[in-house]
Amino acid sequence: ADLVTLQDEFGVDVAGRTIAFVGDGNNVALSLAALCGRLGVRFVLAAPKGYELPPEMVEGLQKDSPKASITVTNDPVEAVREADAVYADTFVSMGQEAEKQQRLDDFADFQLNANLMAAAPKQAIVLHCLPAYRGIEITDEVIDGPQSRVFPQAHNRLHAQKGLLAVLLGNA
Repeated sequence: ADLVTLQDEFGVDVAGRTIAFVGDGNNVALSLAALCGRLGVRFVLAAPKGYELPPEMVEGLQKDSPKASITVTNDPVEAVREADAVYADTFVSMGQEAEKQQRLDDFADFQLNANLMAAAPKQAIVLHCLPAYRGIEITDEVIDGPQSRVFPQAHNRLHAQKGLLAVLLGNA
C-alpha cells in the first residue's frame, strides 16, 4: 500500500525514486526497505544512534536485492534532502512503553515537522503508517498539510489488506 501511494503520486514506474524513513529502524522500516530494494526505490533511514537497522539486516536485504540502495544516517536533514517521500512512524511501538521517555528523548530531533520538510524537495510527499501521535513524531501542520498523502495511503492499505484476506481465506 505504501508503494501504491508512491505510484499514485509519481506513476507506475517508481524505480529511481527515494523514500526517506525518519524514525526507528524497526519492522516497518525493514519491510519498507525490502520492498524498495525489489522495486528499485532508494531507501534512506534516518535514526538516532542505536536505533538504526542492524548492519546484518541491511546486508541481507542487499544480498536479496543486489541493486538495492539502502542508506542509514543519523541526520534527518541529510536523509530527506533528495526524498520523493518522507515517511514517519511512531517512536514508541507496542511493547516499548517502559522505554517511552528514553525513546522520546532520543528521537526528539527526528520529528517530521515543517522545518524538516523544508529541507526536502518541493514535490516530496508525506507518508505515515498510522496511528500517528501528533506533536510527537509528526506535527499537525505536516500530517494535515498539502504534501501529506497519509490518508490516501491508509485507504490503499485498506484495499491491500482486503486482498490479502481474500487470498488467505481462499476467496481470491
